[in-house]
Amino acid sequence: MDVQRKKGIIEVCVLAVLKRGPSYGYLIVREMEKCVEVSESTLYPILKRLEQNGSLKTYRQEYNGRTRKYYQLTEEGQRKIDVFLGEWEELKRMYEFVAAQNKIQPETETDDLDSGYKEENEQ
Repeated sequence: MDVQRKKGIIEVCVLAVLKRGPSYGYLIVREMEKCVEVSESTLYPILKRLEQNGSLKTYRQEYNGRTRKYYQLTEEGQRKIDVFLGEWEELKRMYEFVAAQNKIQPETETDDLDSGYKEENEQ
């Protein structure tokens, strides 16, 4: 898959995980394994970018004597999910179009040109 397309989709997948409620990096990676393989080293820059663009916010909380950074979906993050889902129908139509066109046997250009040439010269 195209890297840029995949990056955008992974961002929405992260936001979808956070739809269930606040979470932390390791757990987000585990949840995402259900749809795509992503490492923590890939996830953290995505989380930072999503925080910078207002799609999520963070807070720290102590857990078993350690401080964990939690990520939480914002209204902007929910809006991004909604836009993604709204685009799905259009994207689906494009994929179906390409798939249908791919099944069509191409016409040979020389056949079309030859028939046009013959019609012109027969007159």
